[in-house]
Amino acid sequence: MADTPETVGALAELYLGNILYAIERCAMQLDGEGKPTDAQFYRGIGRVLADAHGRSWSAPPPHTID
Repeated sequence: MADTPETVGALAELYLGNILYAIERCAMQLDGEGKPTDAQFYRGIGRVLADAHGRSWSAPPPHTID
């Protein structure tokens, strides 16, 4: 377990695909139950997480002093 990330952020990054899949499955179930507003809420959470992940990959590297 020494190689396992221990922070919430590191775990969320590691399992982001699984988290997004679960959120979408939840939203699909809510749609099926006739609760489109609730489904929209969960899809919004998934969108925010995916966007944040995309920004982390496109962010410029931190400036270092040589």
